[in-house]
Amino acid sequence: MNITESMQKILAAESRAIQNIPVTDDYAHAVELIVQQVHRRRGKLVTSGMGKCGQIADNIATTFSSTGTPAIFLHPGEAQHGDLGVLQADDVMLLLSNSGKTREIVELMGLAKNLNHQVKFIVITGNRDSELAQRADVCLWTGGAQEVCPLGLTPTTSTTCMTVMGDVLVVNTMLATGFSRQDYAKRHHSGYLGQLAASDTSNT
Repeated sequence: MNITESMQKILAAESRAIQNIPVTDDYAHAVELIVQQVHRRRGKLVTSGMGKCGQIADNIATTFSSTGTPAIFLHPGEAQHGDLGVLQADDVMLLLSNSGKTREIVELMGLAKNLNHQVKFIVITGNRDSELAQRADVCLWTGGAQEVCPLGLTPTTSTTCMTVMGDVLVVNTMLATGFSRQDYAKRHHSGYLGQLAASDTSNT
């Protein structure tokens, strides 16, 4: 198989995985939980994940912050060395783990609950039967598609799905809160997007 054929196979596999992400009412529940905790109770969204999932969780946090929902990424390792102190009563945590068994994330959930039992949890995982999924207030299942990695090990398809699922949460939270171009412009003061947002608002 040459690179062109391999690329076509990978694109087809990842496209199918995205199309097969289960569409459930859990997304509405997750968005409502974020709106309730962050926009009504003035908490924040705290995302976390280990390894590749952590990189996706960090990206989700920055996208939320740029679209009107205060969010931070909490590294699960650093959380055990004092950074857990950033957590407050009205926060909601978004935890990513494809296996649902990632030791640092399972421990983080327990530590967060011990610090403040009121903290709510949304989990994105490829294993809906895992301990992490069962303990979550809302569980969003990726569908469990196989990785396109030839070894079946490297996070590839799973992180693609998680990125899309994060986009679903961000976009629907924007819609639920009425986030506008004017609001966007206030958060982007430079770069192409900032210029575009500013020009759009000046014409309204």
